[in-house]
Amino acid sequence: MKKLPIILLLIGLAFQGFSQNFGFGIKGGLSSTEIDFDSDRFVPQGAQTGYHLGVFARLGGAGFYAQPELLFTQTSGVFILDPQGSGSERYQADFNRIDIPVMLGLKMLKILRLQAGPIASINVNSNLEDAGGTVSDVDFKAATLGYQAGLGVDFGNLFIDAKYEGGLSKVTENIAGFGTDNRLNQWILSIGFKLF
Repeated sequence: MKKLPIILLLIGLAFQGFSQNFGFGIKGGLSSTEIDFDSDRFVPQGAQTGYHLGVFARLGGAGFYAQPELLFTQTSGVFILDPQGSGSERYQADFNRIDIPVMLGLKMLKILRLQAGPIASINVNSNLEDAGGTVSDVDFKAATLGYQAGLGVDFGNLFIDAKYEGGLSKVTENIAGFGTDNRLNQWILSIGFKLF
């Protein structure tokens, strides 16, 4: 029992040190996305612009921090099915999702941040336009897991993040009988504002 106050004091000091940089705020931004296939029959048709809006929390101390986020994200990708080189069948995939990235970072030079971490994505109302029966076996309901990594800059309560996102799991295993490994790899630029 004599050690309990000392343990509580140490826990309190550790929590205070870890939470000295606590903040909560809003963020939004743009992304540049391109669907990537492991098949020559599906040809991406350039990058598409998407957006994201949501909230974040940041806690940490002594230069280290964790930043969980909750975001609504809209992304898309355009590709053609090119079985004989004709390129006549064009499709657009639209992804509306809830993204939950958890960035772990290191703060340097008072304003610069280096960060990386996992991102879970839950598809909400995603679809493949004008597919008919040609493109099938697309699972838009499964959650996927990926990663993000990049740099951030803080200016008081305002911050800017530039990150790259890559996939760690498949969205689909098969489209029109061809095995694929498509990832929504994207570059992301965000602006956030810490409310408190």
